[in-house]
Amino acid sequence: MTELVKDLPEIFDDFAEARQNAFLSVKELKDKGIPLVGHYCTYFPAEVAWAAGASTVALCSTSDETIEEAERDLPTNLCPLIKSSYGFAKTNKCPFFYFSDVVVGETTCDGKKKMYELMNDIKPVYIMHLPQTQNARALQYWKDEVIDFRKYLEGKFNTEITDENLRYWAKIGNDIRDAQKNLADTMELEPAPMSGLDFFHVTYGSTFKMDKKAIADEINAIAKKVRDEYDPSTREKKPRIIVTGCPMGGATEKVINAIENNGGVVVSFENCSGEKNFDNNIDLEAEDINEAIASRYLDIGCSVMTPDTNRLKLLSKLIDKYKADGVLEMDLVSCHPYIVERETIKRFVTEEKGIPYMFVETDFSKSDIGQLNTRIAAFIEML
Repeated sequence: MTELVKDLPEIFDDFAEARQNAFLSVKELKDKGIPLVGHYCTYFPAEVAWAAGASTVALCSTSDETIEEAERDLPTNLCPLIKSSYGFAKTNKCPFFYFSDVVVGETTCDGKKKMYELMNDIKPVYIMHLPQTQNARALQYWKDEVIDFRKYLEGKFNTEITDENLRYWAKIGNDIRDAQKNLADTMELEPAPMSGLDFFHVTYGSTFKMDKKAIADEINAIAKKVRDEYDPSTREKKPRIIVTGCPMGGATEKVINAIENNGGVVVSFENCSGEKNFDNNIDLEAEDINEAIASRYLDIGCSVMTPDTNRLKLLSKLIDKYKADGVLEMDLVSCHPYIVERETIKRFVTEEKGIPYMFVETDFSKSDIGQLNTRIAAFIEML
């Protein structure tokens, strides 16, 4: 296991800066001739790209820096995540996008789907057509998409992806998810052993680590250090909040700050930046590795699915596991799948689970920070 000699605050800072440090790492990869596959979504089957000899990285999409330029081509009333993604591509301000040999997009919503058509004029975009339900027919369809993606990468990078190599990298992916879950489990402690922001920085920051084989050991070492150094007498008991809704990162960390600067602690993130991303593993014993990969990714609970029962199952499990006092849903402006689904989530949380629920709608600007603090402070005071 990786030996960590730094103090926990320094380790958390390292992960918080992982995205920035990765800007240099991708340049080093390219200098070594290692291909890079850029992606945006949790449904992206990274193991297939790793088996093709490529590294993977999440592309820039969580800042308002390039939205004004994006709105020259896209409607202003479009989801900020879509506009940010396109803006960074168009302005060439994302080093990850610049160095990517191919960008992979999934048809998770109509806005993304049409935006990828415009993005394809800037850099090749490979589209994986995600089914919008989770049944046997959808699994067969998604399995075919995984196989097609596998064949595409073999041709793109002039390599062969064997089943054996695919299983090897599936094991690496499972190890990473298990390590993230191991760290998440420490948040069951009461009082919580760290802030939700520090926990978020580790799980989110790990996506920007280029050496995929080292990630699991590094996160497991952090989890061990957290447990070894835990002293409940030095931690304050605070209302325990679970965050659900749209993906978080970058500008939307303002919501985490609003919770934790006003007396709460985020003990779990159900969204794509958290447990949704590492709740399930690939079945390494399955006879068909393509189907095993497809099954693992298709089972992810997301508002683009109908019915979205897996999101409710995971949220229910997290509320019980972390003994949550309340659930806060953060959705992005004009993200219609999540915004429409919020009433379902509200009823589930308040009626079936019997705890308070709050909804905030935001974008990537700083203009609503004061309002967020006021509203969230009142919610936490109520708890």
